[in-house]
Amino acid sequence: MTDPMIGVVAASEIAVGLVKGHQLAAPMRTFPERTDGAEPVENESDVHSMPMEAIAETIAQMIVDLCQEQIVAPAGVGIGFPGIIRNGVIEESPNLRQAKGARLAAMVGSALETAGLPLPVSLFNNADVTAAGMAATYGHLERLIRVWTLGHGVGFGRYPRAEGVWEGGHMVVTLDPKETYCGCGGRGHLEGIVGHRAMRLRFLDLEPEEIFANAQLQDPTLRDSRCVEFELLWHRALAAATASSIHMDGPGKFFLTGPNARFVRLNLLSRFLHEMVTMSPLQGSVFEIVLTNEEISIVGAAVNAALSTP
Repeated sequence: MTDPMIGVVAASEIAVGLVKGHQLAAPMRTFPERTDGAEPVENESDVHSMPMEAIAETIAQMIVDLCQEQIVAPAGVGIGFPGIIRNGVIEESPNLRQAKGARLAAMVGSALETAGLPLPVSLFNNADVTAAGMAATYGHLERLIRVWTLGHGVGFGRYPRAEGVWEGGHMVVTLDPKETYCGCGGRGHLEGIVGHRAMRLRFLDLEPEEIFANAQLQDPTLRDSRCVEFELLWHRALAAATASSIHMDGPGKFFLTGPNARFVRLNLLSRFLHEMVTMSPLQGSVFEIVLTNEEISIVGAAVNAALSTP
């Protein structure tokens, strides 16, 4: 990627950046605005509550402002957004229900053209752009990269990007009919166990961090059996989804990122995975916990857009 590109990610906030040579070429812009180093917070301006027209207009205006400030004419725009993304359309986004059916790429492209900045706009799943950003950042653009993003929901990112739905967070990992905590309403899904929203619904009296802290207390008399059992279930579910990916796409490295990657016990996760993947050609996968941020995802959105732009 030699020409400058614009990368965008939109989840709990919107972040926009100018990308050159697989790195940010200027400070990124965020909406809602926050001071350097501050974490995004959910409030009345949160993307979850915004209509899609407002999201598209906001993205377009941020791009225009950034290009004018940097005096640059980028080759294109890549946007990462949660959900099933195909041909510039958000076919489904369980955690942002207003996005269903939105032609976000066309909406942003139209707003940019109206503002006098016609640019090709490509739309991707936000976990896929995280995977692409990590491949570019760590110099692995020639390798298969898979990423679990553990947060409000659960995302599964893959680089190189391939056609398909790739909603890995909704893999079925249990046949228990009582497992109905997934935001999409489906039974037995990974996100219904591992997702932050799902954990809060399951334990109405404990926050997720309290669940895992209690499960690891040294004094067994102080441990809550619910927390101990759930920690095992949580890791088994993530191992099961990983095993499904391995059985379809082969072994390799799986990166774990997002705010809830802090709950992962690598030894436990690896042990469960080893129990689930026993064919010798499929063994050898490893996990690595990495800290990512909007910058890596912005770079990934730009990388994927550059590969998609003629």
